[in-house]
Amino acid sequence: MRQQDGRLLILIVIIAAFSAWVSWPNNPGINVRIGEFLVERNIDVQLGLDLQGGMQVLLEADVPEDEEVDPAAMEAVRGIIENRVDGLGVAEPVVQAVGARRVVVEMPGIQDPERAIETLKETGLLEFIDTGTVALPAGTVVQTTMGGPALGQEPPDSDAVYRTVLTGRNLRGAAVNFDPGTGAPSIAFEFDSEGGAIFGAHTAANVGRYMSIVLDKVIISSPQITTAIPEGRGQISGNFGLEEARSIVLQLRYGALPIPLRVLDTRAVGPTLGAESVEKSTRAGFIGLIVVLTFMLVYYRLPGLLACIALIIYALITLATYKLIPVTLTLPGIAGFLLSVGMAVDANILIFERMREELRQGRTLQRSVEYGFRRAWSSILDSNISVWITCVILWWFGNSFGASMVKGFAVTLALGVATSMFTAITVTRTFVHIAFDLAGDRLRERRWLLGI
Repeated sequence: MRQQDGRLLILIVIIAAFSAWVSWPNNPGINVRIGEFLVERNIDVQLGLDLQGGMQVLLEADVPEDEEVDPAAMEAVRGIIENRVDGLGVAEPVVQAVGARRVVVEMPGIQDPERAIETLKETGLLEFIDTGTVALPAGTVVQTTMGGPALGQEPPDSDAVYRTVLTGRNLRGAAVNFDPGTGAPSIAFEFDSEGGAIFGAHTAANVGRYMSIVLDKVIISSPQITTAIPEGRGQISGNFGLEEARSIVLQLRYGALPIPLRVLDTRAVGPTLGAESVEKSTRAGFIGLIVVLTFMLVYYRLPGLLACIALIIYALITLATYKLIPVTLTLPGIAGFLLSVGMAVDANILIFERMREELRQGRTLQRSVEYGFRRAWSSILDSNISVWITCVILWWFGNSFGASMVKGFAVTLALGVATSMFTAITVTRTFVHIAFDLAGDRLRERRWLLGI
């Protein structure tokens, strides 16, 4: 056995063992402490709307048909709705634009459809609040009240109700600026005349304190007041990345939904249908896999047995990949996985047929293996590239027209085909090399083991 094949075999065993651990149904998840850092992550299969049950809501801009809808405003609508759905505790929601005027929202496992719809349609509330001497981190949920006394200098407790100084209705605009010296991004904003007067008076009386920006009761940013700002124009400086600054500007501009929405259609999917679909898909996949493995064993004998082992490893790696990314599985997504199993088998068939041709021409076992893999590679690569191009087109179509199930099919098929290339070219090749090296001349005397 060649040293390179030995190293590859060790790598394959490690990958297969890790994939089997991740794919195990009762996997406890990742819980690793490295020094002061704790890495915790659940490893569960994420099921889509059609398998888990839930609700799909189609929203449309509630404006006259002849009125043009600003694409930036619709993108802001999509982002705000996505944040609200996340706030409902929905696992792996899908929120995407459909055309120029609509947004489709898929909420797997939703328990209260009426509350979900009301949350999606809310106008949203952007507030500038006085948090005193405390800079609250982004993501903190707070309670607010209009007016009332300012906070004292002592840090507030967790039950504090913060005073709202201004709301989003007074905000005129916001934009990303760059420091001319360092090039660091900052956020410039401007209030209307009413808001400017309130803001100027507040900043003059509270230099050194913090004024947090809140969207739907969640902290976006907590800048410190460094000087009085009487003109109603301010700037938020800090350790912002460009994308973070742009995100905050977007939220400032469209704290409330910039376009009113109406519910165009709702569709509830019961969990019974999802459970039945999972059961039938699992049964069909198992039967199909048994048929394929049986064919490979009967027709290709020893190489077929090695391909069957590689195919099982392929299935484990693919499922582990879905759980680690994670990929939200839908019924079309499962179909994409099953189709990729066929692609994996097809690659092995191309290789083995090439090997048999070389053996029939009188070449040695090792030569036949090398020529078989080398000459089948171009066909495998061309077919897989064609599939990937198709997957890109399907993904673009699904993303553009709100067909999330088409996207799921494209993603699972593309990942499956990529994994199949690894198992066919690396795993199967390593197994064949090792088996033929160990068997040696005995295989020449028992050519029926090679399916010849």
